[in-house]
Amino acid sequence: MRLSRAACSTIVILACQLATSRAKPDSHAMAGSGDVADASTIGGLAGTSWQLVEFQGGDDTILRPDDSAKYTLEFHDDGRLTARIDCNRGMGTWSSSGPNQITLNPMALTRAQCAEGPLHDHIVKQLEFISSYVIRDGHLFLALEADGGIYEFEPANP
Repeated sequence: MRLSRAACSTIVILACQLATSRAKPDSHAMAGSGDVADASTIGGLAGTSWQLVEFQGGDDTILRPDDSAKYTLEFHDDGRLTARIDCNRGMGTWSSSGPNQITLNPMALTRAQCAEGPLHDHIVKQLEFISSYVIRDGHLFLALEADGGIYEFEPANP
């Protein structure tokens, strides 16, 4: 019996809740020197592609991918978001209502059996809790609510 692509995929609902106030990442993972730019000074996230460098948790846990190209986010100009999370692909939408604010809306994600690793499940479970972003020194930092941690991305290779 052959299953259709739709039967092999499942919907993972990711809902971001942003505070009505302007939220900025506040974590020692973001500390250091370097210029910080917001959406108004660099054109925002639209049309950009990123690959994961590392995750630093609020408890100082550091997780790094074996291959950054396996963990990517692409913010399309029309509000679509495409992702690669290990051996799976995802599609959803994103929006930013102001500087440093981001909302990741529901994402459809394939459910292929990837090799064991801590990052796949980690990212899938935490995307809904990303509440803000900042771009510093050419890197994108996505912050989890309540100082839960920071995902650091670098520009993806074309």
